[in-house]
Amino acid sequence: MTRLVLLASLLLVAACAAPPADEARSPASQAPLEREAARIVPERRFTTVDYLIVDKSERLMVAYAQGRPVKAWRDLQFGDAPQGHKQFEGDERTPEGRYVIEGRNPGSAYHLSLKVSYPNAQDRAFAQAQGRSPGGDIFLHGQPNSLHFGRVPGDWTDGCIALANAEIEELWRIVPDGTVIEIRP
Repeated sequence: MTRLVLLASLLLVAACAAPPADEARSPASQAPLEREAARIVPERRFTTVDYLIVDKSERLMVAYAQGRPVKAWRDLQFGDAPQGHKQFEGDERTPEGRYVIEGRNPGSAYHLSLKVSYPNAQDRAFAQAQGRSPGGDIFLHGQPNSLHFGRVPGDWTDGCIALANAEIEELWRIVPDGTVIEIRP
């Protein structure tokens, strides 16, 4: 009987134990963004969003308003080398981390564009330590203006995040400057 009580006590303690700190922070411990997108209530009204999360591996972006997911865009297109964090000019990677939308360009060579605040101080310091430029001019944008319909196939940007033209038009309307954008691997 005492063995049974001891075993039950050990199982209770093990069930309540928190995961190791490094495991709790790992990307695997984050809920897949698609699960967040499934929580969207289509009838919910909103005029602006205050947070964007992009998951490169899921090719998905979810917009939040007041902490709730309100809109999702799928089939995002990235730089020619989509895996890994952008480190240097010309590496054709899309940055990963927390940035903000810091401006917009209605006269872009691509159908509208929202500027991402890459590089931040850490990005610049890392590139400088390697004797390289971190690059810049990272945007959320539509398709090339020379493309009159459809989408360029595959990953084709130099590190930006591309969407269909109708999708960037919607983002243009609901994403104010200063909106936080978190880009996950």
